[in-house]
Amino acid sequence: MTMWVFGYGSLVWNPGFEPSARELATLPGYHRSFCMRSIHHRGTEAEPGLVLALDEYPEAVCRGIALAVAEGQEDSVLEYLRERELISSAYLEKNLGLQLDDGREVEAVTYVVDTDHVQYCGGIALEEQALIISQAVGGRGPNDEYLYQTQAHLAELGISDPDLEWLVDRVQSLRA
Repeated sequence: MTMWVFGYGSLVWNPGFEPSARELATLPGYHRSFCMRSIHHRGTEAEPGLVLALDEYPEAVCRGIALAVAEGQEDSVLEYLRERELISSAYLEKNLGLQLDDGREVEAVTYVVDTDHVQYCGGIALEEQALIISQAVGGRGPNDEYLYQTQAHLAELGISDPDLEWLVDRVQSLRA
């Protein structure tokens, strides 16, 4: 049985492993948002940035990409993803059902935000998100680069995210 991983943020453009297949997919019950403070990758403890996470909302859907893990690489990919995604325990690892665009339904390893974690910051206004993203820098680089890369790669896949599109425009104007 194929192991799938759901990408909705940086996993879309930087999965860190070579998937054996990529399929556009929809995850019901969650939406992508900048609802997690980043104290490692895109910010610091003193000046946190923001990263995308999946926040649970019953009526929501999130469009992203399902990444198939090559047979025999499941353990090493899972070890890599846990090291990367669970660095501060702000994400929870779940196996959630996805609807692939080709009609198949699969379960995928999915990282969703732990709303009880200190780094959770759901509900921040878009303007405040833009101000944070325009200034923060972490171990993996500037926060705005993360925003730009994610939005550009989602757009290449034909996935529209109005909040990310607005944030790109606003952060670019703040940085100009």
